[in-house]
Amino acid sequence: MNHPENYKGKNVVVLGLAKSGVQVAKVLHQAGAHVTVNDQKEREQCPEASELEALGISVLCGGHPDDLINEEVALLVKNPGIPYKVAPIQKALELGIEVVTEVEVAYHLCKAPIIGITGSNGKTTTTTWVGMMLDAAGLSPIVAGNIGTPLSEAATAATEKDIMVVELSSFQLKGTTDFKPAISCLLNVSETHLDYHGGMEDYVASKAKLFRNQTEKDKAVLNWDDPVCRQLIPYIKAELIPFSMTETLQTGVYADPPYVANVEDEINRTVVYRDKEGKVHPIITVDQIAIPGRFNVDNALASCAIAIAAGASPDVLHGPLSAFRGVEHRLEYVLTRNETAYYNNSKATNAKATTMALTSFKKPIVLIAGGLDRGSDYMDLLPVFSERVKAVVLLGQTKDKLAEVAKLAGLKEIEVVDNEVDAADTLRKAVSIAASLAVPGDVVLLSPACASWDMYSSFEERGRIFKEAVHNL
Repeated sequence: MNHPENYKGKNVVVLGLAKSGVQVAKVLHQAGAHVTVNDQKEREQCPEASELEALGISVLCGGHPDDLINEEVALLVKNPGIPYKVAPIQKALELGIEVVTEVEVAYHLCKAPIIGITGSNGKTTTTTWVGMMLDAAGLSPIVAGNIGTPLSEAATAATEKDIMVVELSSFQLKGTTDFKPAISCLLNVSETHLDYHGGMEDYVASKAKLFRNQTEKDKAVLNWDDPVCRQLIPYIKAELIPFSMTETLQTGVYADPPYVANVEDEINRTVVYRDKEGKVHPIITVDQIAIPGRFNVDNALASCAIAIAAGASPDVLHGPLSAFRGVEHRLEYVLTRNETAYYNNSKATNAKATTMALTSFKKPIVLIAGGLDRGSDYMDLLPVFSERVKAVVLLGQTKDKLAEVAKLAGLKEIEVVDNEVDAADTLRKAVSIAASLAVPGDVVLLSPACASWDMYSSFEERGRIFKEAVHNL
């Protein structure tokens, strides 16, 4: 269908309530569409329903009615996390009805240029940093999307003078057709969400939708060091702005001198930007970046490249890089007790994220890990377990798989926690065991390498329970 001209008077189904579903239903209703919201949860589990019904929006809870999707439906807007195999989506596709996520609707209603940021890891940190950098540059950023504020809510309030800085997941991007950011950024690609996408091909294709509609007037920021990102270059029409930790670039943002893969050294590097004329602009030394870890240097490089692409001067980027202390649940320092430091990295929902966290510390690590089993064997963790971890405390569906990796890595202290009746008690028990294994000078790190949904409603809930347990040791 034509967006948004044809919303008025058209029948639109919004599948899934939650925050983004509620907001996009309101936006479509205000645009004149006849909106029906459907959620498979029972009515008592849908507190948002009454608010929508008061506006005149139809809400159906407790399952998917057989007649929900029919020839009179013009558009289906799905919650990003709902799989495409569910019956209403399958029926819509069979009838040729467009199926999109909130991102597509918001794009058509947004007057401001959009910066779209995606990747397997680092999205929230980078998006937050870019917002801070543009604010420091005197621009007018609005940070939204997968990071908190629903994009449709922020988009309808934005003006042409604003800049939308949007964190985007593969789930959101998969459900787009015309979406075209003025500046796109792909941070990295690693194996994750394969249960949803069915394989890496669909996962990468969903991420690549970020670039699909861009033209030579737009800009694409890309991780030069990531082989999957590099493979997408022939398909990118926008002006390419690379960032790299391992190469000195002809133009772009890079570390000087470059990092050597898998090599520890004490060299203090500088983040620099080389412009099109070849002039090098030093931005900040790595030891001045406030949040630890080599992967956060990567995020800093990407953030600088995006901010410069949006019009920020390299001179104003030092302040945000040195002031930002990180995002909750992302290598978040909790406290030091008995000379042992505790860190909450609950957002690490895949092996690569946990690897990056483990390589951020030079001290011995007691690792708490485990969670939803998505089919990975976690063998990618073998080298870093061997090099960085002194003990593991494992829980969740993947505990036995991770225990096998730990055994192969030669670890002697492997604790497997059986599920308690209360999932929170399981994690509290894990924290207590980890504390007993740690000695002064160690780090206790929650970095699960798995999603939380086997035991907890979200990685945020898991992280909060961890922090509470640490404070109550």
